[in-house]
Amino acid sequence: MSLLLENVTKRFGDFTAVDDLTLSVGKGTMYGFLGANGAGKTTTFRMILGLLNANEGRITWNGKPISYATSPEIGYLPEERGLYPKMKVEEQLIFLAQLRGMTKSDAKTAMNKWLERMEITHYANKKVEELSKGNQQKIQVIASLMHNPQLLILDEPFSGLDPVNVEMLKEAIIQFRNDGATIVFSSHRMDHVEELCEQLSIIDKGKQIVSGTLRDVKRSYGKQNVRINSDNDLAHLNAIAGVTSVHKSVEGALYQVESEQVANDLLTAALKSGPIRHFGIEEPSLQDIFIEKVGKQHA
Repeated sequence: MSLLLENVTKRFGDFTAVDDLTLSVGKGTMYGFLGANGAGKTTTFRMILGLLNANEGRITWNGKPISYATSPEIGYLPEERGLYPKMKVEEQLIFLAQLRGMTKSDAKTAMNKWLERMEITHYANKKVEELSKGNQQKIQVIASLMHNPQLLILDEPFSGLDPVNVEMLKEAIIQFRNDGATIVFSSHRMDHVEELCEQLSIIDKGKQIVSGTLRDVKRSYGKQNVRINSDNDLAHLNAIAGVTSVHKSVEGALYQVESEQVANDLLTAALKSGPIRHFGIEEPSLQDIFIEKVGKQHA
């Protein structure tokens, strides 16, 4: 089962929100879809779901256009939450599951399983407006998962959740992935994308500026990070050729360098200043790549 977007463009009048976007997400794949606010992520999700029509290009799920007939196969967690505040949790979840094609009996069984898994069974008969924002978010998550979708579109799924509930949701998403679901999610937390996603795209102003596997994206970046912890004054290392940026900390500093040779130069120079407590070469973070790529687009 796969999701395919081919040369997709969406315009609103003279404004191009998504510009010639192509991506493919296969069965059992978790795909990170990244971009700053207004980059075109939510517009893309709405086109995938059939809520908006593309001006150009083609979107297919398992080789066919997405329609009302495919609705039971899809789970969607919108960034802007859409629960009915006056409805009780149980009524709301069963109603939303029935819209996805579940019987009332099956919906209730699934609901009870997910309420227990998310540790909120005691909220079943409460109105949504009586819940904290974090627990409302958990209800919204359950609504997107309880009909067992094969395609999951998650727009900022971890927003509003504390660390314990973030881990709980991660486990659920990973289980869906391991069971063969196709998952696309956006997040402003780059560490979540690094942890969960095998593939990713970064878009800016509607254009795809980075795309590929996480490993290939990092390799193509062409820079590394060097962490040095020392009690000595290492300010002179900042001037070494090939050091592109320096982030100081209480323990020492993190240097972004252009090559392994520059890393060796740093080590040699640091040792001349006296003992060092730690020296390590680290791959660039996704946040480093995102800031540089998106920042260049805005320069």
